[in-house]
Amino acid sequence: MGEIEDGEADHITTDVQGQKCALVCECTAPESVSRKENLPFLNAVLKNPVYKLYRFPTSDNKWMRIREQMSESILSFHIPKELISLQIKEDLCRNQELKELGELSPHWDNLRKNVLTHCDQMVNMYQDILTELSKETGSSFKSSSSKGEKSLEFVPVNLHLQRMHVHSPHLKDALYDVITVGAPAAHFQGFKNGGLRKLLHRFETERRNTEYQFIYYSPENTAKAKEVLSNINQLQPLIATHADLLLNSASQRSPDSLKNSLKMLSEKTELFVHAFKDQLIRSALLALYTARPGGVLKKPPSPKNSTEESSSQDPPPPMRRQDSIPHHSDYDEEEWDRVWANVGKSLNCIIAMVDKLIERDGFSEGGSSSKDGEKDPSLVDSTITHPKEDWYEQLYPLILTLKDCMGEVVHRAKQSLTFVLLQELAYSLPQCLMLTLRRDVVFSQALAGLVCGFVIKLHTSLYDPGFLEQLHTVGLIAQYEGLLSTYSDEIGMLEDMAVGISDLKKVAFKIIEAKSNDVLPVITGRREHYVVEVKLPARLFESLPLQIKEGQLLRVYPVLFNVGINEQQTLAERFGDVSLQESINQENFELLKEYYTVFMEKMPPDYISHFQEQNDLKGLLENLHQNIQAKKRKNVEIMWLAATICRKLNGIRFTCCKSAKDRTSMSVTLEQCSILRDEHQLHKDFFIRALDCMRSRQTQGALNESDDPETGCLTDNKPTSRHFYPVALLLVSSHLLVVWLILSLALLLAKYQ
Repeated sequence: MGEIEDGEADHITTDVQGQKCALVCECTAPESVSRKENLPFLNAVLKNPVYKLYRFPTSDNKWMRIREQMSESILSFHIPKELISLQIKEDLCRNQELKELGELSPHWDNLRKNVLTHCDQMVNMYQDILTELSKETGSSFKSSSSKGEKSLEFVPVNLHLQRMHVHSPHLKDALYDVITVGAPAAHFQGFKNGGLRKLLHRFETERRNTEYQFIYYSPENTAKAKEVLSNINQLQPLIATHADLLLNSASQRSPDSLKNSLKMLSEKTELFVHAFKDQLIRSALLALYTARPGGVLKKPPSPKNSTEESSSQDPPPPMRRQDSIPHHSDYDEEEWDRVWANVGKSLNCIIAMVDKLIERDGFSEGGSSSKDGEKDPSLVDSTITHPKEDWYEQLYPLILTLKDCMGEVVHRAKQSLTFVLLQELAYSLPQCLMLTLRRDVVFSQALAGLVCGFVIKLHTSLYDPGFLEQLHTVGLIAQYEGLLSTYSDEIGMLEDMAVGISDLKKVAFKIIEAKSNDVLPVITGRREHYVVEVKLPARLFESLPLQIKEGQLLRVYPVLFNVGINEQQTLAERFGDVSLQESINQENFELLKEYYTVFMEKMPPDYISHFQEQNDLKGLLENLHQNIQAKKRKNVEIMWLAATICRKLNGIRFTCCKSAKDRTSMSVTLEQCSILRDEHQLHKDFFIRALDCMRSRQTQGALNESDDPETGCLTDNKPTSRHFYPVALLLVSSHLLVVWLILSLALLLAKYQ
């Protein structure tokens, strides 16, 4: 990558103070590309690269060589399609659970029917969008002219990789990546009523202050209900599988296999029991009881010979009910404790039986007679004591009892927690579902960019042991640089973007070995917790640390810093409100500071000293905090400091504006030239010239409309880098702005008079 390609490209030179600044212009297929970039792992993600090659002088009059690369990413469409498919399955499952909620009083039954009608309509809408996305072929990104199309609203705008590779005469080669993407926002739905941040706050406030026709549960309780339901759906089949494996081991009379199967069964069952130790389930059971016709609640069958032990259990804690749920004196609050405790008791019986079977088997082999031991549980006392007894026949009734008890717990918990979810939907059906749709749209756009950035970062750092240790020890920072103004529609875009990026905290990554040539990421999970499985070829996968190979979940910590820089921001600062930007920057600074604290605590001292030698991270954080508190107009220092901290922490860099064109291109090229000056000794007299060179349209030759991805449609035309466009900075001085406003007002008055 340190060589300048000699492809078929024109050479442009510019005289500056008697010297020449050489540029090798656009090259779509350079002859020498690095070995790493030929990996299917990266080629499966990037598409249609465009290269620009430069040569700039250093401060000691030598030459550095720079190669810019801009590539599309097919993840722009792949990730939304994966996500929509999961959301359709999740919604279909929720609708089925609502139908299986059982008999309800007329009031609640009518609400349920209304909810199901609207939810079915939403599922049909998602299915239609997925069908339309599946038809899209050709270009692998969505242009800004298509951001208002409904069929493409889940797709991010202008998602690209912008890479600068520097070959310096003094330093080793360096790569600098920025993921450029349009701000995640629901453009099709519009911003008349604001964005997600405002809409969610308003919706929750209205729900909290209204008690008509439904029971209020906080967002935390609603999220908890979804989490427990998800855990139930995951653990129940796992427990059943391990129980069957235990029976299989028993039929083979293999003590070692029996012990291993019992260990796995015990671990999963304990997790299952622990999932129900939550006050929310008890509260939801009481709420569901009041919604039944007549308040009749049938008692479940108890496990064999285990209910006698219930008297020895500690009494359950007193139930705390929500004020909106009436108390029924005939409702047995302790019954739920007995139901889920039976699962643990059944497991204890199985453990006791396995221990006794293995002990008898050892005695029979050693020829020793049976000795008196501890008293067996009541269920074990009734078993046959012959040393050659059938293990399978002894364990089968106990396994069956465990499954029956577990089924009863699952049935009750699912119904009660589904009733909790019904409350959220019943309050305001159109508004609630449209908010869910809007949040899904914004999250889909944000996730596509994050997955692209993670895959690129992983690829470029696969051979860095320090990075891999940081990845599984503390995770990665994903730093978003926002350039949206706090004026007009862009306020709503910023509100959408802030929620979408914050929701990325629900995402974890997992690296797996690719079993075929398909190395595209796969998404699993639900809305509250997604796992992105990134596939690596076997040769690369084997080089990873053991923790990553064993499937440890890898966390990403997203932070957003926004500074409006266009003329609309000037209006906002003079006549509007910038509190949204200030609060977002302050909130995300705290998140960045928390990550830094964890990083310093968990990373090895030698690794931290390497960072401290490069730059004082603590000093950079303090400087960033001071600039955020200063509330200075168009304080671009916030962007430079946040970007520097991100790079020092091995983070993933994103730059976003409305469409990832003008403001994004100006920011990226300025950042690249600043890096050349600060890190690679670019000659101070050539900074502006290098900046103009990167932004110059002359390096691309004449463009027609079909060649410009921003004016054309989604076609197969070769992409052209928007980061090289000559865009005039629209930063107007305050005095000229006031004069312009006065003159415009005078002209309007004269026109209508």
